[in-house]
Amino acid sequence: MQHLDAAEVRERFQRFFEERGHTRVPSAPIVARDDPTLLFTNSGMVQFKRVLTGEERREYSRAVDAQLCLRVAGKHNDFEEVGRTPRHQTLFEMLGNWSFGDYFKADAIHWAWQFLTGELGIPGDRIAATVYTDDDEAHRIWSEEIGLPPERLVRWGNIAQGDEKNFWRMGDTGPCGPCSELHYDRGAHLSEGPHCIPDHSEHCPRWLEVWNLVFMEFDRAADGSLTPLPFKSVDTGMGLERITSVVQGVDSNYGTDLFVPIIERLAERIGHDPEAVESERFSYQVVADHSRAMTFLLAEDVTPSNEGPGYVLRRIMRRAVRHGRLLGITEPFLRETCAVVVERMGEAYPHLGERREAILTAVEAEEEKFARTLEAGSTRLDELVAAGGTIAGADAFRLHDTFGFPIDLTIEMAAERGVSVDRAGFEAAMAEQRERSRGEKRGGLRLDPDVAALRSEFIGYPNETSADDLRVLAVVPGTPTAVVLDRTPFYAEGGGQIGDRGALVGADGRLEVTDTQRVGDAIVHLGELSGTLAVGDPVRGEVDPGRRWAAARNHTGTHLLHRALRDVLGEQAKQAGSWVGPEALRFDFPAQAATPRDALREVERIVNHQIRRDAPVHPEFMPMEQAQALGADMFFGEKYLPESVRVVQVDGYSKELCGGTHVASTGQIGQFVILGEASVGAGLRRIEAVTGEGATELVQTRLEALRSAAQLLGEREEHVPQRIEALLGRLREAEKAAKAPRSAASRLDAAAALHGAREAGGARVVIEAYPDADANALRGLADDLRGMTGRFVLVASGAADGRPSLLVAASRDLAAEGFDSAAVVREAAASIGGGGGGRPDLAQAGGRDVAKLDEALREAGRLALEALQRIESS
Repeated sequence: MQHLDAAEVRERFQRFFEERGHTRVPSAPIVARDDPTLLFTNSGMVQFKRVLTGEERREYSRAVDAQLCLRVAGKHNDFEEVGRTPRHQTLFEMLGNWSFGDYFKADAIHWAWQFLTGELGIPGDRIAATVYTDDDEAHRIWSEEIGLPPERLVRWGNIAQGDEKNFWRMGDTGPCGPCSELHYDRGAHLSEGPHCIPDHSEHCPRWLEVWNLVFMEFDRAADGSLTPLPFKSVDTGMGLERITSVVQGVDSNYGTDLFVPIIERLAERIGHDPEAVESERFSYQVVADHSRAMTFLLAEDVTPSNEGPGYVLRRIMRRAVRHGRLLGITEPFLRETCAVVVERMGEAYPHLGERREAILTAVEAEEEKFARTLEAGSTRLDELVAAGGTIAGADAFRLHDTFGFPIDLTIEMAAERGVSVDRAGFEAAMAEQRERSRGEKRGGLRLDPDVAALRSEFIGYPNETSADDLRVLAVVPGTPTAVVLDRTPFYAEGGGQIGDRGALVGADGRLEVTDTQRVGDAIVHLGELSGTLAVGDPVRGEVDPGRRWAAARNHTGTHLLHRALRDVLGEQAKQAGSWVGPEALRFDFPAQAATPRDALREVERIVNHQIRRDAPVHPEFMPMEQAQALGADMFFGEKYLPESVRVVQVDGYSKELCGGTHVASTGQIGQFVILGEASVGAGLRRIEAVTGEGATELVQTRLEALRSAAQLLGEREEHVPQRIEALLGRLREAEKAAKAPRSAASRLDAAAALHGAREAGGARVVIEAYPDADANALRGLADDLRGMTGRFVLVASGAADGRPSLLVAASRDLAAEGFDSAAVVREAAASIGGGGGGRPDLAQAGGRDVAKLDEALREAGRLALEALQRIESS
């Protein structure tokens, strides 16, 4: 077995699959900004989810990548295990090869075996495989084609009985399928008994799972039934840290060159010898792991904070600081360990080097900030431990709020002293603080109890926007000034709808109303006062009619959206909160996953259908009992009086209890457009939308942007997405090529190739050997020819660094007429002892016998010319 460093393993993996027609795809960001269901990218498949479900198409059907993943939140959370075991990390790299409706089980299994035993030199008798219980095809490939003996080939899993071993699913519903895991045998001397078998490797040190091959071939329904997908895919994942531990012959991921340089730098700083390092292994491993995670998060412009990704970063950094203290370090040190991460990983991830100083500065600042409170917080924690019993949630919250101790750090430190923490009580205190914060954000309105006890009558129904002879009951000076009237057409914020704006006009003064709130039974107008208003003064109330009508359109639109959501997603999609303003509307509802785009389009279609119906909208006051009998919906966070509630009915469609302002008929809404849907918390989704003029302006703006893009691209408007996707693919390839070491043959001369082309079958045919070219250069030549000429076929070979590479490409019109580059390259590649594939318009192969590359080139040229003749004669 070869001893390779991690960088070489990563590169060999991606190059191996590139030689087999895969496109190298860069790692997606760690922060999952494009996936509202996740905080962080936690597996290799995240950036390909929409491709696997068929919602998105890409230029390639085969991909290979090394994806940075972070598992510190949600279902996949390894945070508590980091440092304690040899195999858990917060940050890790997932090596993966992918097929989207292209190859399937046979190629995936054969290539996995070839890579492990050939490229890495792992002895075949040290590899075992598991397959799903009834996956006879995978079992046959392993046993008959690969030749695994029965004792190293195991069947596991029965999803019908709840045993999901060797069966993978994206979620409760959606794409899924059997999988085959590859395990490395670390030696019989590590066996702990008969239970120590592949697939139980997490509990036995003998077997180490290194690779999982997932064969997605079914669509899982809510009832658990499985139906075949329209196309089958392959999704594989191999942890770089684990496979590196195998090829480097160490028993822990922390013993690889991904972690050892960090640990050595830390030991040098402290003055520890190897024996001392081993005795403090837990803390060393925590610091090494967390240094990697914080470095990459900071490189993505995540900053330490008290919410979202920033809070996770803060937890990671502060846990690392605390373990540094356990090692005896009292001065800032994370700058040094993070600098090692940049040095070691900067070649594979250049953005680390580009942001080096910003990363190290941010690390130092956060460490110094926490150091100021760590000692005092530790002292307070010692006092709580000494008091005996469980640490109360309120005390844990004070450690968090006052001393900056993340709850998991408190729990860890308490556990070291044999004390537990009331986690539920802490969460309750946190929730109470968030509620207080929300109240403060609403303006922090405080009124004298006598003023709050006043009673105002709202006279703004159905949509009255002005009234005379309103009497001032109270004036509270300040910024803003608060005025209470006996009657008012101003709607006070409530039911999700924001308060009205406008003006109160008296004989001696004017209040420019910027907000309207309800305190008790008093409706309070807030704003800037010019002149004077006194108690008893008559005033005229003038509500801004444009804002009022826009809010009314959005509020009725919210009712239609709510009913449509429940029609499409089910009755569980009930309102859990809303915000209605003149500019837009927001609607929150419970859901564990993102709403599919097709479902959102259907909701939007239903709402606009109800708008076109121009259905009457009937607001009516009635007793609660009558409203319940009517089947009216009642919602989150609202308080209702049993004697009288207001029911708003959209004729023939929806019925809701609501005190807001509404249009007279749905046709007055004009149009409804969904802006987006996203997560706003665990199990909670939010839809944002616009109506009326806002919707019209949005559509016009987007159409104009589409027209402009189409003109710039020289494409029809409906083809713009595909064109942009193609250009982005070319840009990624160009950027990758620009960063790669440049050889003399890194850009081949397409014009010279065309000059020497022959004519056959109405196409220009280039058959040429480029001894110094690699696979990337050959692909670049194919791209250049595609942009320079019409019907063409390219058959080319290269042997950079002694690695034979063969490429066949054709113009897309020839591919549509039946020319198959993949078939040509597969047959010709046998000459060089390799294999390959691709699409009808582009295919590549690699091999091992460079001496026979010219023979393979001649064979590929002959096959290509024969294919052209068949097309011409057909």
